[in-house]
Amino acid sequence: MKYTFACKKVALNDSIKEYAQKKISKLERYFRDEDTTAFVTFSVEKDHLCSVEITIRGGATLLRAQTEAPDGDMRGAIDAAVGYIERQILKNKTRLAKRLRSEGFPPPAPTDDFEVTEEKEFPIVRTKHFTVKPMSPEEAILQMNLLDHSFFVFRSSEDDSLSIVYRRKNGGYGLIVTDEVE
Repeated sequence: MKYTFACKKVALNDSIKEYAQKKISKLERYFRDEDTTAFVTFSVEKDHLCSVEITIRGGATLLRAQTEAPDGDMRGAIDAAVGYIERQILKNKTRLAKRLRSEGFPPPAPTDDFEVTEEKEFPIVRTKHFTVKPMSPEEAILQMNLLDHSFFVFRSSEDDSLSIVYRRKNGGYGLIVTDEVE
């Protein structure tokens, strides 16, 4: 697994990065690709709020966790993020076993040992149909706010790609731009 570290508003020593690499390397058993990458972002906000964001890309699978530790404990935030990703893998192990390395999954444990139960199906409770109109990201954000939604799908007027704007938990907006599959 290849690791990339980024620090926002904080300078970290190598021991934190080594700790993160050691914890994340325990997840390697679930991946078969040698091209698996882990991107880790450390940040500290006001009042010593430590935040760790881990994004692991292995083939067509993308796993992400963002955790915060309000007491300034960066190692605790790392542990929580790695634990979250591992729970997501175990929760969806049947579906992910096709994409990831199947022998990396542990044998089924007694149900009283874990809180994690695998979801058997994803029930769709509502379907909406709508026309995707070309517009700029600014227009899409305005439309999203007018509808009081947390995201909005639109077609970019610049390059005709399917795009999504969304409201971020920590403030501001995000933009997802899709690429054509080759």
